[in-house]
Amino acid sequence: MTSYQEIAVSVASLIMLSSATAMAQGIEPVAEPPAAKGWKLETVADDLPQPWGMSWLADGRMLVTGKKGTLHLVEGKRVQEVALEGLPSLFTSGQGGLLDIAVHPADKGPNPRIYMTMASGTQEENRTVLVQGVFDGKRVHGIKTLFTASPAKSGGQHFGSRIVFLKDGTLLMSIGDGGNPPARVGNMLARDQAQNVGSHNGAILRLTAEGKAAPGNPLAGQKGALPELWSIGHRNIQGMVLDPNGRVWASEHGPRGGDEINVIEGGKNYGWPLQSYGLDYQTREPIGKRVVAGMVQPLVVWTPSTGASGLAWYTGSAFPAWRGSLFSGGLATEDIRRVAFDAGGKVVKQERLDIGKRVRDVRQGPDGHLYAITDEARGSLLRIVPQ
Repeated sequence: MTSYQEIAVSVASLIMLSSATAMAQGIEPVAEPPAAKGWKLETVADDLPQPWGMSWLADGRMLVTGKKGTLHLVEGKRVQEVALEGLPSLFTSGQGGLLDIAVHPADKGPNPRIYMTMASGTQEENRTVLVQGVFDGKRVHGIKTLFTASPAKSGGQHFGSRIVFLKDGTLLMSIGDGGNPPARVGNMLARDQAQNVGSHNGAILRLTAEGKAAPGNPLAGQKGALPELWSIGHRNIQGMVLDPNGRVWASEHGPRGGDEINVIEGGKNYGWPLQSYGLDYQTREPIGKRVVAGMVQPLVVWTPSTGASGLAWYTGSAFPAWRGSLFSGGLATEDIRRVAFDAGGKVVKQERLDIGKRVRDVRQGPDGHLYAITDEARGSLLRIVPQ
């Protein structure tokens, strides 16, 4: 067993002990960790129109979504636009648009299934939607809506949204809470939807590859609970990754501080907005409490906020010391944060890779290298290599 697998197994077996300790005392937020050394950036491609998510095809080529509704195929340094046939109407105001992308992991040959999340609707009524089509090498055709989050919300805030396929073939999809006060959904503040089991907002959903509620979802038996719910109490997850041991990790935006890294387990409540390390944008008062019984504590908290985006678990060979570490993109801090663990699952080190541009997504490619895309009108695809 390789060292990163040993760490992953240890994290999976001992994380409950770390969580119990955290529950008693809370987490000490980190401001800015020291700089990482021994790495440099290579530019793979430039001029990507506001890229948001990336995923690799079985042959090593990459698909990158553009927030305004475009899709791009990257082969080496060559970038070409891919037609999207049948894409529903996009809502592109604020944080809305065409968001994450995933290739079905079982589709190794031609014509793989492509899954994308997006915002759809109007300023007054919009939702996060999951769509799926087939890529034939030149276009994604036959796009159909698999799932639509409910209830609808207004405004252009907090759509999520990342996709992760689990080893059993089901997928997880993160949904934002709907927005900051004074935004409301029905008779409650939008952020309170995260504690409402009758809402998809502020939750992670577990779906079949056809977009239906996956069997065995742990919250489905609760009175009034929607059958798609996997975990609740989330503000706005924009980074999610599966580690080699099948553990799900998520990075989550906090308000005015309190960005989080969490290990996601089905049936758990992650606290928002009852438990939080952030401040209300209007009043600047703490939101909720730092520790609430029965709610999961984060493993990492960043204050000031990094603007946590894409998330990767490193297993590559270019940086042996980085194996078994998480890498989280930062929009506000224009960096990538490395989080390292000991054999017991305790965070033992953090450091930052200064990118100098807003980082929208971070992924490990099939070649074992870390890749990042920058959040700009004309963004870049970057690769991290040894110096």
